[in-house]
Amino acid sequence: RYKDNLAKRDGAMKVCEEKILQHKLDMKLVDAEFTIDGTKVIFYFSADGRIDFRGLVKDLASQFKMRIELRQIGVRDEAKMLGGIGICGRPLCCSKWLNDFQPVSIKMAKQQNLSLNPSKISGTCGRLMCCLNFENKTYQELRKGMPNEGERIETPDGIAKVVNVDLFNGKVTARLIVEDKETGEDTLGPDYNIYFKKEIKRIDKKHHHKKNDDLGDLDEETLKEIKELTRD
Repeated sequence: RYKDNLAKRDGAMKVCEEKILQHKLDMKLVDAEFTIDGTKVIFYFSADGRIDFRGLVKDLASQFKMRIELRQIGVRDEAKMLGGIGICGRPLCCSKWLNDFQPVSIKMAKQQNLSLNPSKISGTCGRLMCCLNFENKTYQELRKGMPNEGERIETPDGIAKVVNVDLFNGKVTARLIVEDKETGEDTLGPDYNIYFKKEIKRIDKKHHHKKNDDLGDLDEETLKEIKELTRD
């Protein structure tokens, strides 16, 4: 019976899609599933908002002569059901082994020093990639005691400004802050020096470094796209 129900799935999908067009409903049909006892068919769909599908249900019940259930799902669940290949070249985690969806935030991407280009940090579902959550705890541990780019630090050679952070090797690249003899103003020296975490002391730790969830340096268009990625 299970195989028979699977065989009827494609036909049910086609009929439902035609009915959706007839009722002019703004919804995307994702999948159909017959119960084992053959008394009910469940149609899964996605939509941006709430859909009044009462007329559609009556029409489908008349067509199939059985109970009808329309179940709205989110874009992540849609990707899980349909499957696909991620930007890593492997099958989507959600469709292979991920049982539930953990919260993912833009802060995780910043914590991992990833580019905030929406196309680089979003999955096929159009939301933040689930894998951002997988390594987050590791990055949190690696970040302990490490400065952020742009921070001032105290080094064996003097006060310097951080220009690069290598979390995995526990090193930072910094340029010494020197006084311009003509203007008397602070400027950055020409040399790029590398220091290990144990060699430096953070100066701006409490007041001047950016928080990981600070998105003030992004343009308005990118901010809009980022906001869309974090939408439920």
